[in-house]
Amino acid sequence: MRGWVCACCGRWQVSIERIGGRYRYRLAYRYRREVGGVDVLGEVGDVAALERLLLARTPVTLADLRELPAA
Repeated sequence: MRGWVCACCGRWQVSIERIGGRYRYRLAYRYRREVGGVDVLGEVGDVAALERLLLARTPVTLADLRELPAA
């Protein structure tokens, strides 16, 4: 699965999944290793909605995200 991660701290992450022939973008916040865990903040169906979700729930924008390396 490919996705994006913020360049500032690496804790804000967007994963991309293809479900039923459509792409879903899931925004999550990863806590520090000492605390552990992930908080999923929302899931949307297009990039415009992802941008609105980022503006509403995070201090980062689409321009701050970098593509994750292929696993």
